[in-house]
Amino acid sequence: MQEQFAKIPLFAKLSADELERIADLATRKSLGKNSVVVREGDNTDSLYIVLSGKIKIYLNDKQGREVVLGVAGEGESFGEMVLDGGPRSASVMTLENCEFAILRRDDLEAFLRSHPDAALAIIRQLIGRIRHLTENVRSLALLDVYGRFRKLLMDLAVEVDGDMKIQEPLTQQEIANRIGASREMISRILRELNIGGYISIDRKRITLLRDLPTGW
Repeated sequence: MQEQFAKIPLFAKLSADELERIADLATRKSLGKNSVVVREGDNTDSLYIVLSGKIKIYLNDKQGREVVLGVAGEGESFGEMVLDGGPRSASVMTLENCEFAILRRDDLEAFLRSHPDAALAIIRQLIGRIRHLTENVRSLALLDVYGRFRKLLMDLAVEVDGDMKIQEPLTQQEIANRIGASREMISRILRELNIGGYISIDRKRITLLRDLPTGW
């Protein structure tokens, strides 16, 4: 696990001996795709580090409606808020087969006291998440459904062999959950953009064929 920890931003400035010590403190856990890692309201006390795979962080209600707060992958962590001793503020589910390193709060606190660089890395990570959530709130408040849809695709698109692709496979429901919309509305938008020659969809992966219209 020491070699994996060396690639994690949180531990980037640790010496080999320090990496060995922190790796010895961590336990490993593997979970299959679509497994719930933690639930909102749980009183667990550990930081999770994603060693492999991808997870989603989300909220849901008693009616089963879901809002995705973010997606994280290899090298990223979640659960930093256990440092305040409170319950989990969101649920986490695996999107792929995942392996985690888990640090208990007492061990994490002792580690951070003696390694301020790691504490600063956690602060920066939390700031990044706050910025992301602020943008989500801005989108929900100021953009219509299509505007939120367009922003999501533009944020996710990366250039691959000259094409702009969303490499993550996304179902209509997953898109709806991320932008606070209905699956039926997303289905209509995707169908019309496909007919209009703006996008193509292959096995749930979207390719942007030309600039998306600013309005719909």
